[in-house]
Amino acid sequence: MTVVITGMGLFSPVGRGVEATFAALTGGRSGLARPPEGHPARESLEVAGVLPPIDPRTVATGPETRVLDRVVLFALLTAADALVDAGIEVGRDVDPGRIGVIVGGVGGMSTLEQQVIARTERGRAAVSPYLLTGILPNMASARIAIAHGIRGYSSAVGTACASGAQAVADAARLIRAGEADVVLCGASEAPLFPTFADTFGNARALARGWADPTEASRPFDRRRNGFVLAEGAALLVLERAGHAAARGARTYAEVAGYGSTTDAHHPTMPRPDGEGAADCMRQALARADVPPAEVGYVNAHGTGTKLGDIAETTALAKVFGIGGVPVSSTKALTGHLLGASGVVEAAACALALRAGLLPPTYHLDDPDPDCPADHIRDEPRVARADHALTNSFGFGGQNVSLLLRRTSGDGARAAEPGR
Repeated sequence: MTVVITGMGLFSPVGRGVEATFAALTGGRSGLARPPEGHPARESLEVAGVLPPIDPRTVATGPETRVLDRVVLFALLTAADALVDAGIEVGRDVDPGRIGVIVGGVGGMSTLEQQVIARTERGRAAVSPYLLTGILPNMASARIAIAHGIRGYSSAVGTACASGAQAVADAARLIRAGEADVVLCGASEAPLFPTFADTFGNARALARGWADPTEASRPFDRRRNGFVLAEGAALLVLERAGHAAARGARTYAEVAGYGSTTDAHHPTMPRPDGEGAADCMRQALARADVPPAEVGYVNAHGTGTKLGDIAETTALAKVFGIGGVPVSSTKALTGHLLGASGVVEAAACALALRAGLLPPTYHLDDPDPDCPADHIRDEPRVARADHALTNSFGFGGQNVSLLLRRTSGDGARAAEPGR
């Protein structure tokens, strides 16, 4: 059964909406900066991908607007954008019982931090009765279902930085199994609070020492010294192709294949030989019956860590050969949105296939000789590709690869959100 992407809701440091996001990724507009004065993580982060404040009343009503974690706000915002982009109203365009929602991510950990502080400073009575609904990982999916009357399958995915890509893979599997016609899937992350930032900082995983914060994220560059933490959300509308055609929907791309493996190596470090990641990519290709030579672009996980970039390059060489496929990492502009990164990057792949324009890795001034590849550098590469692959790797050795196939894109164009 063919599964297609018919809608996108994107909200990242480079912008909101489909057109704004792709224009930034191909035009070199960075979303990274020093956290502003008054930001809770300003003392913990030299540079970050910070989103603007959101008025909760734009996505919710009543007293709960005062207690929604940013994770949920981002998810509600991008879910609404994705459904508008797909031209879907639940109950009109899809049976409420035949649409699902799967949202990955860590959950509302900033709410937990705030409540622990409140209890420590003011005692038991200070703990909010909304604590659980603020921190549970399934609350993003649940709130979306409540807001749009979605009564089908609903779940949360917690596979670290692979969560969003895993949600897309799970959604494709759900549709292929005939259990849904439409699934909203992706991830939402709001990690820019002191405790979360400090754990990465103390582990020396974050980029540091850059006078220009827009140059701090440098995947595959010899001078890279860590990743840049960012917040945001991305949700895709996946749809059974026949269902999409029946309503005249526009399609961005087909989800042709997916792979999911575990390194079984270390809680945080990737396998140095890249074999787990290579197996993951091979799975995605095999499920789509696509040979490596037919892949025209890879959007790499490419966070800018020393070990991670080398391990991924090693894995790519095992699947495609050294220099066998054009590669870039858009995290140079967006930073690392943890679980949401993979969904932004899947969207970038779909848009690259449609436009025939492959986004580069910006700030790749001096490629690391330990990361030999056909790096797209400095400016977008004009290339017609039929297939694009995106990788997402997470702590615990979680590996997910998504293979997208170019489609004609026929159908009615929905309204563009976020403009």
